[in-house]
Amino acid sequence: MSYIFTSESVSEGHPDKICDQISDAILDECIKQDKYSRVACETMIKNNHVIVGGEITSKADINYEEVAKSVIKDIGYNNKEMGFSHESINFKSLISKQSEDIHQGISKGDILGSGDQGLMFGYACKETKELMPLPISLAHKLMQKHKTIRNINNKLWPDAKSQVSVQYSDNYEPERISAIVFSAQHCPSFDLNNLREFILEEIIRKVIPDELIDDDTKFFINPAGKFSIGGPVGDCGMTGRKIIVDSYGGMARHGGGAFSGKDPSKVDRSAAYAMRQVAKTLVNENLCDYCEVQVSYAIGVENPVSIYTNTFESEKIPLEEINRTINKNFDLTPQGIISDLSLLNPIYLSTAKYGHFGREDQNFSWEKTKNLK
Repeated sequence: MSYIFTSESVSEGHPDKICDQISDAILDECIKQDKYSRVACETMIKNNHVIVGGEITSKADINYEEVAKSVIKDIGYNNKEMGFSHESINFKSLISKQSEDIHQGISKGDILGSGDQGLMFGYACKETKELMPLPISLAHKLMQKHKTIRNINNKLWPDAKSQVSVQYSDNYEPERISAIVFSAQHCPSFDLNNLREFILEEIIRKVIPDELIDDDTKFFINPAGKFSIGGPVGDCGMTGRKIIVDSYGGMARHGGGAFSGKDPSKVDRSAAYAMRQVAKTLVNENLCDYCEVQVSYAIGVENPVSIYTNTFESEKIPLEEINRTINKNFDLTPQGIISDLSLLNPIYLSTAKYGHFGREDQNFSWEKTKNLK
């Protein structure tokens, strides 16, 4: 029986994504000056108010307000007509140092214990060349195209969302796109009909392969009508509220921990990256067609508490051998992950938009598959 699966993405000007980017920009600035910084930074935005909070222990000397303003300006909120601008924010910092109880539990000389308990998932499949599920891959590409077009057409403003519904066959193969939803913030003078036609022709049809669209594909472009009040004026934003957009669009399970604003001692982030590399390597090496890997940790403990692999009956070799392959080729201690993936570098701002997985950026080290022994 065929079925339809839907995933969404959001632009870098979406309120939650602004917050993710500010939190990760602060993390990058800390790591630039002190690669052993301990950072857990959250951001909230509403109207022109920007609040950052959390725990940071670092030798870095950072002007948090200037970092936030720089991110907001780079996104494109540089026009007061939008109701939100880098020039007019009211900034407040509620950042303190990391708890000594946590610090003594995770830093034990050269051995690094897990920064928290929790469970993380990695996923890969053969639906796309980047080994990502097709719905989230296309949703992200629509948002990336939106950014390119917005740089050309200043009538498009930064806030936007996409949603792609893919129909699958009985054999779990993508067959067609049943629906695309696209909502884009725009200046008030952009006629709605012209806007819809522009987005259809210059964004959607330039991104979506023709063979996936048919006469029955439905397009919902700014279905609510006018969308000029957007960004933090239209909606409150917070770090960590787009974890499904950040990962696999709902096609795989999620442990619940957000990524942005956390240094790599936090396994919510680093272990999720490691699990993506594990799953992608197994699929890339043709050991299976689909792979979801779960790992769990206890705070202060070096080695994982558990590892679980699910190939959805697509394995080419016995699961016991796949599990032995994982144990032989991947060091899943926090220190091993940080070292193998070179995570003590200021690479995180770029991860906070258009998804943390399936990207070709050279800094996304977890996207590089391993040669298995």
